[in-house]
Amino acid sequence: MSLRLCLLACLVAAACASKSELKPTNWLSANELETAPSLNDISFERLESMPLQKGAHMVERMYHIAQINNELTPSFVPSASNIPVRIIKANGDRVDAKLNNYVEKAFAQPRFGQDEVTIVLTGLPQTSPTIKKAMYKLEQAYLQRYNLQEQQKHALQNQQKSTEYESTSSEETADEWKNAQTIAGDLIIIDLGDTLTTFQRYALLDVSATGAMVGHTLIELTNKGVPQEIIHLIGQGIGAHVAGAAGQEYTGHTGHKLRRITGLDPSKLLAKRRDYLVGLSRGDAEFVDVIHTSSLGMGTPMRCGDVDFYPNGPSQGTPGSENVIEAVVRATRYFAESVRPGCERNFPAVAAKSLKQYKQNDGFGKRAYMGIDVDYDLQGDYMLEVNAKSPFGKRAPAQKQISYHGQRHEI
Repeated sequence: MSLRLCLLACLVAAACASKSELKPTNWLSANELETAPSLNDISFERLESMPLQKGAHMVERMYHIAQINNELTPSFVPSASNIPVRIIKANGDRVDAKLNNYVEKAFAQPRFGQDEVTIVLTGLPQTSPTIKKAMYKLEQAYLQRYNLQEQQKHALQNQQKSTEYESTSSEETADEWKNAQTIAGDLIIIDLGDTLTTFQRYALLDVSATGAMVGHTLIELTNKGVPQEIIHLIGQGIGAHVAGAAGQEYTGHTGHKLRRITGLDPSKLLAKRRDYLVGLSRGDAEFVDVIHTSSLGMGTPMRCGDVDFYPNGPSQGTPGSENVIEAVVRATRYFAESVRPGCERNFPAVAAKSLKQYKQNDGFGKRAYMGIDVDYDLQGDYMLEVNAKSPFGKRAPAQKQISYHGQRHEI
């Protein structure tokens, strides 16, 4: 049974439940209901100033109340002319555009669309150093990925002068990138998060309508000659759901699917239309992979992809996350680390039903690598452990065995 049919069955079951079963007091205490904040009371700054557990509990309360009452309807759709877009050139320079004109500006760049095209949809406003740093790391990682051939050539010419590569991050390794496979490509950042200036806008974002706007730009890209097979759409937080909606819009108009959509900690959706399924799910592209880093906080605990990775298991936040905002962007940091040349396999994972099972070496299925180098034939839930500080990848999983199709083999 497909994920969408399963969700539809859940909706039908909920509709058939008695009214007493859906009372808010069955989910939350009377005191929690009385003290629950309104959307106007919440800000990203407030959430970032709260300890992780307290912030996660506040978001959970808001989510449960929203689902019970169904009072929040998606109502915010940013104008295409107000969504900033950055086209990152190979030398690090940026070409500024808007969602309604970035395709034209992208094709004005030399060799655009001849290699891999990565499009990132941000889901948080870059109003804090934590969020800015995560996006900076991602941009820098792709610049290294797409300029690796030139870097390797330069390193060879200067090998006698210096044996060390000037790293910009502790996530880099001095030697491995020199032998990494070279890949060319283009990077586009659709800064949807820039329009989410308040938590209310974030909570009331119309994912479907916004995704449709993005989807039409993808149609324009392919109509002008970019094959859909080389487009990789990445969504951060609520941007992951917008990416899914964009993929649906693209398929609905072209009959084809994008090659890959990656969700970086897809968010809980506070505002939904009654009896209307929305959000990132497998089928939105040929392959959908998801990294969950705050599934019990701002992120959703639901499976959203063909393969879903849970670093340190489902939790309010992964190790080192001090608040719910940092927990969300850890997914961006992990993915950025995997993009860096030589670090593509920093995050080995094993199929498992829980982190406890993973640690006990009872995982099932083959080993996989979370991040840019994920295998496209994967399905199911995967667990792994990560470090609290950069570099985050442990490289070698706790599990020392592979169990594949029920057969265990020593490695």
